[in-house]
Amino acid sequence: MTAGYELQALWAALVLYVIAGSVAIFGVVLRRKPERAVLALLFLGLALHTASIAMRWERIGHGPYITMFEILSSNIWSLLLVYTLAYWRIPAIRPTAAAVMPIMFVMMGWMLMSNPYDGHAPSTYHTIWLFIHIGFAKVFMGTVLVAVGISAIILLRQSRYHGGRFTRLPDDKRLDELSFRFMAIGLIFESLMLIAGAIWAQDAWGRYWNWDPLETWSFLTWLFLIFSLHLRVAYKTTPRTSALLVMAVFILAFLTFFGVPFISESPHKGAV
Repeated sequence: MTAGYELQALWAALVLYVIAGSVAIFGVVLRRKPERAVLALLFLGLALHTASIAMRWERIGHGPYITMFEILSSNIWSLLLVYTLAYWRIPAIRPTAAAVMPIMFVMMGWMLMSNPYDGHAPSTYHTIWLFIHIGFAKVFMGTVLVAVGISAIILLRQSRYHGGRFTRLPDDKRLDELSFRFMAIGLIFESLMLIAGAIWAQDAWGRYWNWDPLETWSFLTWLFLIFSLHLRVAYKTTPRTSALLVMAVFILAFLTFFGVPFISESPHKGAV
């Protein structure tokens, strides 16, 4: 299988994602309900993206977790998979696509600026615990992304710029509760991610934990996530405050998973 087919499928998927996001944004601006079209475009894009990742995996012999290009591609896929499933099953959050898709556009642009060369997988990556660790991380980021979309709507609706475009959504209290549930799910999967990562580290480097930069920042993200959830439960924070905390957690998690591994010189370095 040649790389050309992989890239053609990937480009087609990206075009469908962009169309889906544009339709969702214009739907909010024009006060239309294009949810079925957006959902169909997202599912079709995911199907093509899955084919692209599978072809690359088969050709080079390892999963999409070595180079920046592969990591961004696989995370765009996983984030949109989790979000699309939530979009499908929870109609109340569908207008959040207008806030979520611009984030995905940034990641797509970043990926397109990355070199799509074939990386080499170290021997330490040949373990089932790597797949478990990465899988939990992707679910964590996906659930937080859904919460970010909900929180963005809360913040937009409390500003003077929403123009009544989100009035058909549940009230802020209900959205805040929904966001909290997704963040709680995220906490579960990030906890599992850290546990699986420790087991992988023992297999790979002979130690469960070494406070390398990525381990440290992942732990800080976990602590801040717990802190944000604790504040909401213990102090009954307003929907606006809770939404700001969700945004802060996402920013910290994004910097942890897409920044630290690529500036660190430790053995936990993500791109090789």
